[in-house]
Amino acid sequence: MKTLRLLAACLGVVSFVVAAPAPVRPNVLLIVADDMGWADVSWHGGKFATPRMAEILKTSVELGRHYVQPVCTPTRTALLSGRWTSRFGPHVLGPTNMRAFPEGTYTLASALKSVGYHTSISGKWHLGGKFAWGPRQYGFDQSYGFLTGAIDPWTHKYRPGALEDTWNRNDVLLQEEGNATELIAADAKRIILEKKGPWFAYVPFGAVHIPIDAPKEYFKAYEGVKFHDEPAKDDSIRRYAAFVSQLDAKVGELYDALKSSGQLENTVIIFTSDNGGIESGDNPYVGRTKGSPAVTTNAPLRGWKNTPYEGGMRVNAFVSWPGHLPAGKNSHPMHVADWLPTLAHLVGAPVPAAVKFDGLDRWAVLTGAETAPAPRTIYVPHYQRSAVFHGDWKLIAPQANPQGKAELFNLAKDPFEQDECSARFPEKLKEMRERFVELRKGDLLEAPADAKINEKPEK
Repeated sequence: MKTLRLLAACLGVVSFVVAAPAPVRPNVLLIVADDMGWADVSWHGGKFATPRMAEILKTSVELGRHYVQPVCTPTRTALLSGRWTSRFGPHVLGPTNMRAFPEGTYTLASALKSVGYHTSISGKWHLGGKFAWGPRQYGFDQSYGFLTGAIDPWTHKYRPGALEDTWNRNDVLLQEEGNATELIAADAKRIILEKKGPWFAYVPFGAVHIPIDAPKEYFKAYEGVKFHDEPAKDDSIRRYAAFVSQLDAKVGELYDALKSSGQLENTVIIFTSDNGGIESGDNPYVGRTKGSPAVTTNAPLRGWKNTPYEGGMRVNAFVSWPGHLPAGKNSHPMHVADWLPTLAHLVGAPVPAAVKFDGLDRWAVLTGAETAPAPRTIYVPHYQRSAVFHGDWKLIAPQANPQGKAELFNLAKDPFEQDECSARFPEKLKEMRERFVELRKGDLLEAPADAKINEKPEK
C-alpha cells in the first residue's frame, strides 16, 4: 500500500508539472523613431498627418508618461540592456560611436534568442561604430542598416571620415540605391512575412533625424499648407512634415504585413521615440540634403532633445497586443529600461544571476492587473544635467555634482515645468538629492580603454 501511495504521489507531481502552462511567446515588433517631437502626432494635436499610427493607437495602450534618455545612444543603451545607461560609463551619457556594451552583455536580443526567437535589427544601431561592436555581437541573428548616429537619406553616408561608409547587411558594407527609410521598412517587412515565429524584429528608423527629406509622394498631404512666414523655415518644416508622414506610412505597412500574414494577434507591437524633437539643425552628413533651420516642437512640454526637461525625454509611445492588453491611456511612469525585464518575464527568458536590472517588469501595470503601483524612482543620467524622478517629483541637477545648482518640479501639479519650487520645499529637495547620490553609486565613472574610437564626438 505504501508503494502504491508513493507511486500515486509521484504521478500527481508529474501531472502537475506537465499541466503547468508554457510561457507565452508572441512575436515582438519594436519600432523606434528618431528625434520625434511630442507634437508631431495627431493625437497630441500635431499639424502633421499620422493616420496610420492613430489607427493602431485605437487598439493600443497609449503610454502617457514613457520616459527615455534625452539623446540617441543613451536611450538605445538602456532599451537593450534594462540598465540605467550610466552603468556602462560616461561615454554613453551622450551620442557616441564608441562601444557602449562590454563583451557578453545580456541584451533584449540575447534574452529572446535564448528561448528560441529569431532576432533581427533593421535600421540604426548607434552603440558602437565598428562591426566588432555591432548588433550581431549582442544577440542579433541578422542586421541591416547603419552603425552610426545618422545618415543622409539618399546617399546612406555618415559624416566625412573613418565612419563615412556604414550602410551594411550582416557586417558587409553595401552600395544601394533608394531612400533609407523605404529600404529599412522593406527589410523589416520581409522579416515579418518570411520568418516563422517567434521572432523579434527591432526596427530603429533613422527617421525623423536630420538630414530631413522624404520621397515626393509624402509631400502631397501638405500642398497649399503654409508652415512659416520665412521661406527657408517653411521649406524646412514642410520637409519634416513629409518625413513624419513617411514614417507613419511605414509603421502602417508593418502593421498591414502582420495583419495580412495572420500574425497580428500573436505580436506585441511597441512604438517609441528615442528622445524628443529638435528645434533646428544643419546637415553635417555626406550628401546634398538641405539643412533645417526649423523643425518641430514638443509643446506643451518644455524643452528639446538633449535637455533634462520633459520635452527631451517624455515621448510618443504605445504598445499593442490585441486580446491581451486593454486599449486606452496608461499614465503610470515607465522608462525605456523597463522593456527588457518586462518582455523577459513575459516570454520566460532565463536571466543570469549576475544580471541586475534597473528597469522593472511593468506587465501587470500595462495589463491593468496592477492599478495602483508603488511610486517608483527613475534615473535619467546625462553628461551635463541629469534627472531623477520619484513619484510626482522631479529633480534636475549636474551629473558631476548632485549638490550643485538644482531644479525641483512637482509634475502632478506642474506637468509643463513652469514652477521651479526647490526654495519652497527644501526637505523634498534634500530627499531627492539623496536619491541622486545613491543612484550614482552604481555608475561606471570611466570609459573602458578599449571602447574608444578615432572619431570626433557627435553633437
